[in-house]
Formats: sequence, structure tokens, C-alpha cells
Amino acid sequence: MTTRRAFFRGAGAAALAVSTAAVGRAAMAALPEVTSQTTPETMPPLLPATGRPYNPVVTLNGWTLPWRMNAGVKEFHLVAEPVVREMASGFSAHLWGYNGQSPGPTIEVVEGDRVRIFVTNKLPEHTSIHWHGQRLPNGMDGVAGLNQPAIPSGKTFVYEFVARRPGTFMYHPHADEMTQMAMGMMGFWITHPKAKHPLIDEVNRDFCFLLNAFDIEPGSYTPKIMTMLDFNLWSWNSRIFPGIDSLNVRLNDKVRIRIGNLTMTNHPIHLHGHEFLVTGTDGGPTRKNTRWYEVTTDIAVGQMRQIEFLADEEGDWAFHCHKSHHTMNAMGHDVPTMIGVDHRGLARKITNLIPDYMVMSERGMADMTEMEMPLPDNTAPMMTGAGPYGSVEMGGMFSVLKVRRDQKAGDYKDPGWFKHPSGTVAYEFTGPLAEPSRFRADGGQSMPRVETPAKPVEVRARKPAGNGGHAGH
Repeated sequence: MTTRRAFFRGAGAAALAVSTAAVGRAAMAALPEVTSQTTPETMPPLLPATGRPYNPVVTLNGWTLPWRMNAGVKEFHLVAEPVVREMASGFSAHLWGYNGQSPGPTIEVVEGDRVRIFVTNKLPEHTSIHWHGQRLPNGMDGVAGLNQPAIPSGKTFVYEFVARRPGTFMYHPHADEMTQMAMGMMGFWITHPKAKHPLIDEVNRDFCFLLNAFDIEPGSYTPKIMTMLDFNLWSWNSRIFPGIDSLNVRLNDKVRIRIGNLTMTNHPIHLHGHEFLVTGTDGGPTRKNTRWYEVTTDIAVGQMRQIEFLADEEGDWAFHCHKSHHTMNAMGHDVPTMIGVDHRGLARKITNLIPDYMVMSERGMADMTEMEMPLPDNTAPMMTGAGPYGSVEMGGMFSVLKVRRDQKAGDYKDPGWFKHPSGTVAYEFTGPLAEPSRFRADGGQSMPRVETPAKPVEVRARKPAGNGGHAGH
């Protein structure tokens, strides 16, 4: 297996083989080298050693696919194949992906590049690739049966087109989508501007990740591909918190985050401590007179959003989907609400029969993070993640933006937990608590209660009669 380590020495990546021969069927017979990655760690940005220069992105818990230059054409090699993806420590899933990972590697090119992608199919069924959001010849769009024959198992197809516009895009199959996307087949595509662009600002840090979802029952390894809505694992780049890396930046860095949604529902993505602008979609950069500051942006199914902000507040800032159930890990959908139910008498009887029985959710779901419950093999706790002050009680689509004044330019290492200046952490109040005025005998409510009737009122309903009514309903 070839990894990316060799590509990060010196000023950037070591170039792959460069050929100056005329490109034809014979020249293309020698496929570009297959590079593969199995670690779930966030890899450093891949600096361009050949082709036009650009400021590379960092794929959260992922990597960028190396290329070779062949007579002025940028060539990539994607391999569609079964993969094992670690979703969090101690929990792995059997997925389908590209080049050893799900999602597949990010492809980075420059506006105007002629791109040639070799796609080898090592799946047990046919596949194709759709280049989501690209302007390209119709026969390269990747819809199996409509624009091209499907790629049979064991075969390699070639896609070739010019990256015509800068922006944030995706790739995914357009063959047996229900299976292949549910199994994790997708990847990011970035087209950088070839020159200074009036709508695309330069940034210090540029992150990207895809929103994806799976239904994997605790103790199993393979997603249920027939699930339509009731997914139990909501992930960023096929990782769930606390397995999602933090986004580590330097104080006053200009930061860009690119997010694509390939789940079956929308996601309101929320950043704490900062305001951001939506500066791009999969349609391209947004006009500056249409931008306004937000702290949450909703990303619908199949959409991309590009947000930018100035990281001018030090600290560890939560960054997550604002749908509460999307920040939880695998759980059953039929768990009853037991808040306020006194289990004590029943629990004593049950523990005589089942010594390990535990009362669950009597005070809320946080109970479950406090119990050291035995879990099935190959799963993750529902709400977890240890912070400096205790359990964060999160899972799924959650991470942390870490802003530090001493983080060096180009350094993406985790700086550890933020050391709060004295007097800047919420603390317990230990003084006397006055009784709220609304409970005083003389009232104090702004809208006093209207007296209830002395006797109960019985309400009677009379059905309409006759042909003009609702007879027969």
C-alpha cells in the first residue's frame, strides 16, 4: 500500500511520474499509480509540486489524492472498492469507498486544468461516477445508462474534461445509488481559481468535509441500505464524535470551511463564538451584496455550502449540526420517555432477577453518559466525549474549533484544551436565593390568572344532520 507520507517531505509533494509522450490509447495504457490511505487521521495539506499553484485544503479526517502530469493533463486514479472505516475509536464499519477510505480522497485542481480520471471498479457490482456540480461534456456526467455504460466489476473507465469554473463540488456514484451511497461512496472535489478572483478571498485555513449518515445496528458492521429516514449514525466524513478531529487554527486567521450534504435530510450547521458569511455554494461563489452574517446555515440534501469567518476569539468553540438527534450516536428510536418515573421499587425487584439492571433516563438522557454500561461489540457510546470539565454529552455531527494565539501558521496539530484566563469560566453561586416575586402572596405577575368557573363545564358536540352534512364520512 502506498500512503501520502512521501508526498509531504520538503516544500510539498514529490511528483508522480511525468510523461511528455503524446496522449493516446497506448500512452494511457500505463495507469497512474494507485495511492491508498487507511488511517482516519486528518492528513496535512498536499502542496502542489506540479501544475498551477494553489492554496490547498485540509480534508477533515481525510486526505487529498496525488496526481501525475501527462503532457499537460492532470491525471488521477480512483479505485472503487470495499473498505473498513474506523468511525470512532473501537468502532469500525464495513463500507464501500475509494482508495482505501470512505469518503474517498479529495480531488484538488485549478480552474482551466484538463483533468483525466481513471476509475477502476473493484466492487462486486457495476458503478459509475457523477461529478456533482461540474460543467462538462454530457458523456462525462456519469449517469449510468443515460450518459455512459456502467463500469463493470473489474474494469477501468476514463473520464476527461476541463475544470471550467472554481468552486466546491462532490463526486459520487450514479449507479445503484441507494446501495452505493448508503455504503459510503462519495468524495470532495475542489477547483481553485487560476488567478485572483473578485468573489473568492484568500484564506489562511481551508477545511472541507462531507455530511453522511448510516444505519448500523450496535454489534454489526455493515449499513442497512434500505433505510430511508431513521439513520442512527450522523457523521462528518464517516466519523462520529468523539472520533471527529478538531479544526485547529491560529488567532485572527481567515478561515474557510466547505461542507457538502449527501445525507437524506437537511442539517443546520452552527458555529459558536463567531459569525460567518456564506461565500459559496455548488453553484459557485456568492455575490458579495447577497452575503450577511450568520451563526447557523442550513444545508439541504445534495447542497454545498462554503462559509468564511475571522477566527478572532480564542477558545474551544463547539461546531455542530443543530438537530439534537444528529449529535448522538447509535440508539434505538423506540426508547420511551421515562423522565419523572420513580423506578426504585421496580428496580429492586428486577435486580433480584437481573443483577446488572440499571435505571435509564429517569432524570434525562444524561444519565446514560454517567453509567459505565457494557456496550455491544463494535459500537460507540450514544453521548460521550470527555472535555476538561467532564462529559461533553455529544456524538455524531459535533466537533470543536480550537483558536489559539500561539498556533503557528500552517500548523494543524491539536493544541490541547484551552486554558481560560482567571475569572472567565462560569461558576457556582453560593449565596442565598431570593424567592421569585411571582410566588409572593401579593402576586407580581404581569398577567394575573383569570378565575376558573365554579362548576365544571360540559361541552357537547352536535353532528350536522341531513344530506348537506358529512354523512358517509
